[in-house]
Amino acid sequence: MSGLTVVVPCFNEGVQTETAHRELTGALGGIEPLEILFVDDGSTDDTLDRIRGLAERDPRVRYVSFTRNFGLEAAQAAGFAYAGQPWCAQIDADLQAPPEEIPNLLEKAAEGYDVVFGIRRDRKDPPLRRFGASAQQWTARRLLAIDIPPGASTFRVVRTEVARTLVGLRLGSPYFIAMVPMVGARYAVVETGHRPRAGGGSKFRLTRLAGHSFELFFGYSWRPLNAVYLVAALGFALALLTALFGYAGTGGATTHAATAALLSGLALASTALVGRYLYRLLLDMQRPRPYYIKEANVNLHPEDTLNNGLPTPPPPAAHPPTAPPSNSSSVPPVVAS
Repeated sequence: MSGLTVVVPCFNEGVQTETAHRELTGALGGIEPLEILFVDDGSTDDTLDRIRGLAERDPRVRYVSFTRNFGLEAAQAAGFAYAGQPWCAQIDADLQAPPEEIPNLLEKAAEGYDVVFGIRRDRKDPPLRRFGASAQQWTARRLLAIDIPPGASTFRVVRTEVARTLVGLRLGSPYFIAMVPMVGARYAVVETGHRPRAGGGSKFRLTRLAGHSFELFFGYSWRPLNAVYLVAALGFALALLTALFGYAGTGGATTHAATAALLSGLALASTALVGRYLYRLLLDMQRPRPYYIKEANVNLHPEDTLNNGLPTPPPPAAHPPTAPPSNSSSVPPVVAS
């Protein structure tokens, strides 16, 4: 029978992990086998302790805990890597995506799709977050021609082997929503409910959205770089025209100074953008491991641990110095003849 692993990334969620467990088991109790895999993304509060307690009380609970905070992309990659069932559902611990919507995504997946994204209906996020997300996706789709499912979020159902294929690409700028169409995986979208965050304050930060946008824009489109080529060509034409005006004795000093300042600004912006693409290529060449795990109740891959799967040896203990052996019992030195 085909089972389901629910991947729940967590960072400083505390008691919210217990709330998530209670709602998930209540909404998905009819699915067998069911596995709930918490991924502790280097939390500094009691999140890991609470997950351990859940695992002791419920054998369906599995967990992995990172050595530090590696970010959402790493957490979901670990969840897909250690999922024990053929299908995965990813949901945030804040439960803004209702767990009772997961069966609707699974029903759509049964029509032959590899991935089904939940599209929030009547979003309850703050206005700034809604505007930022809409602007990001509009820019990606309309201006940069990046193929992403409109309105897609981290609430989704995905076939486990397809998810492992995607995270196994180990791109320098991993972005799951953009990677699905890139490899030709069959996907669909389903409208789902949305509700305010169930516990604590929102972890949304404008800088985080900006960082994700940079990864999406410059990791999956060459249009910004092509725009730099166009700007460089126009800048060269403008500089040439200004020089001709100068030789002809037309145009004042103010005009030349303004033109020079504009060209300098364009040159700096172009250099910065080219540098961003070089950084992208460097990340792709380095292909660093996306995370390291310090603790888990699943069988870990040795390369995912700091000790390469080996037990930690104790440090050597200092002993009191002992007296040197007497000459009578020592081995006589060998004298070369």
